[in-house]
Amino acid sequence: MVGSVGCSRNPGGPVTGPSGTSSRDKAITTTSMTVPKLDARAFIPVSVIAFLIAPTFATRTPRKQAHRDMSVPTFTFNNGVEVPAIAYGTWQSPPEQLPRAVEYAIKEAGYRHIDCAWGYRNEKAVGEGIKASGIPRSEIFITSKLWGTWHQRVEQCLDETLADLGTNYLDLYLMHWPIPLNPNGNHFMIPTRPDGSRDIDESWDIVDTWKQMEALLKKGKVRAIGVSNMSQKKLESFLPKVEVVPAANQLELHVYNPDHALVSYLKSEGILVQAYSPLGSSGSPLISNGTVVKIAEKYDGLTPADVLLGWLLSKDLEVITRSLSPERMTSNIKGSVAASKALTQEDIEILDGIAAAGKQKRLVTPPWGVDLGFDNWPVKATA
Repeated sequence: MVGSVGCSRNPGGPVTGPSGTSSRDKAITTTSMTVPKLDARAFIPVSVIAFLIAPTFATRTPRKQAHRDMSVPTFTFNNGVEVPAIAYGTWQSPPEQLPRAVEYAIKEAGYRHIDCAWGYRNEKAVGEGIKASGIPRSEIFITSKLWGTWHQRVEQCLDETLADLGTNYLDLYLMHWPIPLNPNGNHFMIPTRPDGSRDIDESWDIVDTWKQMEALLKKGKVRAIGVSNMSQKKLESFLPKVEVVPAANQLELHVYNPDHALVSYLKSEGILVQAYSPLGSSGSPLISNGTVVKIAEKYDGLTPADVLLGWLLSKDLEVITRSLSPERMTSNIKGSVAASKALTQEDIEILDGIAAAGKQKRLVTPPWGVDLGFDNWPVKATA
């Protein structure tokens, strides 16, 4: 079920690709490649571990065989840069545990894409893990994100990230949220007003933020630039004003929040869709959904988590996984790829319909106090 919609999947070796600016008219290449062996989401600092629960289910008679392997597809951005379709995410991961976790994810589990952010407050630990893995930097795709208090000083934020990660470039740099925060406010991350609401810098235009990101692309300090948590409504006013079309948009996407219309729009614009919180954020609540469990039970060797991840891959969406468990790290790669190949069109359509059948729910809704333009955004998050 793995096809190519708005991006390509490609076979083999180091994650490399030409850098450069993208344009809305440039077609996305379609090739075939395999990487050998290879979740603003974070809107406040965290100090607790977010474990992904390893799902279990009763012994059953399998009806179909799902074959697992370590072959991971890649996608191609609209500027030709290739990105592994499965990333190891670092949101909510304690810095004291991350060096070993990242090392294992790269060296043992086979991840070649590490997703991080300045706002996660753990990038130095991520950098230590990357270095300890012994894998050449050129073979690892690194994503980071610009936090809201840095919109007027984009390069300075990037330089902090690069220093912490121990590298001189990023493969992808995202605008974490399309919300500039007061850089001179009462808190370095979440400045607030006297009434307790978020101190948003309403005088700043995110187009000016993007122009700084475009400059970093031209300098070669980043290989691709993109956005995160940006709705179609925001993009429709944003895209006509920019030179470089975002390479990616990282969003909360899962069976309870599939956002089909936005995904379709992004593909039409040549913007790769990246899915964070694919299992439903902390605690993986979606793995207990009855429909998901029932589909998993059709296949020998697949778990509900595999089905949830494979469903996204089968729709040509990049997946940001997250776990501190070595077993889960490996399973998230093997199982998601196996599921993406095993799921039938009927399975995919059933999973597509879960939210519309009464389960629609967003799980990451920081109270920004502004309209982000998303459907199904809780009123309390904009009040």
